[in-house]
Amino acid sequence: MQINRILGASAVLLMANAAWADGPTCSVSRSQVSLERRLRQVYLDLLGRPPNLAEYRFIQSKGEILEDDLQELMGRDEFYGRLKGYHRALLRANVSTSITTNGDTRLQLATDGLKPLELRGNPARPLRGRNGQGCDHFINQDNCNALSEDPHAEPAVKTCRDALGVPMPVSFDYSTDNYTCTRLNTTNAAITDCTAAVTLGAIPDKHLFFCDMRRIGTAGTPAPHLCLPQAGNPVTAALTEEVLDGDSRVIAFRNPTAPSGQLSRLDRCGLDLILTGGVRGRYATQTGCVQKEGVVSVAPPFWETAPGNVTMCAIEAQTSAVNPWTMESCESGRFTGDRSCGCGVGARRCESGSGAIHNARVTAVNEEPLQLIETVLRRDEDYFNILTTRRGVVNGTLSQLYRETQSPTVWQSTAPTQPSLVPNVALTETNTWVEYTRDEHAAGVLTTAAWLYRFPTQRSRVSQFWSAFLCKSFSPPAGAVVPPPEDSCNRDNNLATRCGCSYCHATIEPVGAHWGRFGERNAQYLDPTLYPKVSAKCRDCALAGNTTCDNECGNYVMQAFDGEGAQSLGLLRTYLYRTRDEEPNIVGGPRLLVERTMQTGELEKCAIKNVWNHLLGRDMTREEERLYMSELVDQFAMSNHNFKHLMLRIVSTDAYRRVD
Repeated sequence: MQINRILGASAVLLMANAAWADGPTCSVSRSQVSLERRLRQVYLDLLGRPPNLAEYRFIQSKGEILEDDLQELMGRDEFYGRLKGYHRALLRANVSTSITTNGDTRLQLATDGLKPLELRGNPARPLRGRNGQGCDHFINQDNCNALSEDPHAEPAVKTCRDALGVPMPVSFDYSTDNYTCTRLNTTNAAITDCTAAVTLGAIPDKHLFFCDMRRIGTAGTPAPHLCLPQAGNPVTAALTEEVLDGDSRVIAFRNPTAPSGQLSRLDRCGLDLILTGGVRGRYATQTGCVQKEGVVSVAPPFWETAPGNVTMCAIEAQTSAVNPWTMESCESGRFTGDRSCGCGVGARRCESGSGAIHNARVTAVNEEPLQLIETVLRRDEDYFNILTTRRGVVNGTLSQLYRETQSPTVWQSTAPTQPSLVPNVALTETNTWVEYTRDEHAAGVLTTAAWLYRFPTQRSRVSQFWSAFLCKSFSPPAGAVVPPPEDSCNRDNNLATRCGCSYCHATIEPVGAHWGRFGERNAQYLDPTLYPKVSAKCRDCALAGNTTCDNECGNYVMQAFDGEGAQSLGLLRTYLYRTRDEEPNIVGGPRLLVERTMQTGELEKCAIKNVWNHLLGRDMTREEERLYMSELVDQFAMSNHNFKHLMLRIVSTDAYRRVD
């Protein structure tokens, strides 16, 4: 039998060679698949699952999959779930790595004393003098004289709040960033405080002011410690000169030969704060000191469901909209370093320590454009409404984020309309989505927080729009030559005209202007009434050398790197290097971009290519484009760009029916 198989195979090869000797005479035949296999393919593509037995038998009884059958499938929730996955991939809707958060605005629960909620991490340095430091967990802020931590060093009467109600320090510790603190009562229990430490000879009288009553253990029991500049730190070890007061007690350690800019002196700690620049209300802590405020009882944070007040550190518990002394806004990232601001009403400027609120926001922001798209698809609207509609959707998480201006540090996003006009959905209603109308600058998914955060610059937004909706990419033309590095053209700050870069940026820059009224690396809308084209204040700051203008001019040109930049100080950055023909793009926004690309037919063709790839698992071949594209474009347009109709037409093509 083995010999027969070999002879048979040889005969086939000879016949094939004889046929090809006269040139190719046959082609590969692609037959239509069986009804059952096609049915399985349709169900997988439209619903994401194979048909069940009843669904198989129903179609078998009919002998064919009719258009009515396909339309019925496209009305099921499973189909819309499938489309959600399709558009999630198309938009790359995931902002989890685009939101910068290090937990600095999360309220953590202390485990000792009165167990207050407090901010730790980086904000603790400007507020209390040391990273990770909370408030005093044992002293009530508004009854701060009821308890003294360091009676030998505190004033007879402490000031609980300043004249405008800002909480003042009620206790202090020497910072272990600068001092080595040695406990004094480990061998003698009679040394109960600093005065006893001097009386019993544990420390010399001259060091009394550097004796610190520090709380230890889970019970927070105070114990005296002698705190002296760290000997192992070259900077503090050089502070060898003792500065004495009239009673021959040390009030400071100094280094008279410290190089300029290096720490030259550490003064005794107390409860007095420093006024930055001598400005009242711009409080700063004393170097080497941890200066702590006490606690208060306040209404619970907005995410708390249990009834009754909670204990919170007095700084965090404040609800000020502005610093009452300087009138600087607390509705920005600066609130974490201003001791007069706090977390706001209901702790709206802060987040839960567990991270649950942050995670819910990421989920909601990712879901928002998909929910918006679904409203268009379910109503059989023009598909490209997903890029232009002013319709918006919010669930409880987004509703409260926008209505209450929550977490301005982490979520730098402008409410899509006046906060009071955003539907009021309870925070816990995360699966309830309510529609509303956004302001005139809104343009479908292209102005949602998901799009703006996921693609954080004008250029990245252009690139994604080109890729997802025009099926195009940016690349230099074949044979493009980049001038040598020494060519002066390489120093052109305008990428649209710089040598080599202009191949792509001559297109990218004008198109990017359509997002010119949207901030970069955030989801803020730069309203012309708040952000005029030219800011006289920012220009004056720039001319005076104040390039930040107290953090108010980040969206404006504040430094000159070329002649045009020098003439543009105080200009909204998006207008820099714009021609007169490009400025209307800023005013028209993303909706104008969509309207222009609709006129070229590129949006329609790209939508067809994307759906083709989704259903057939591969791109259109050139032959398929020649056979189907023109007809599909016409049918898509005649259906008022009905997305389901487009899918129906592609599923009905011979290419989809054939075995691949």
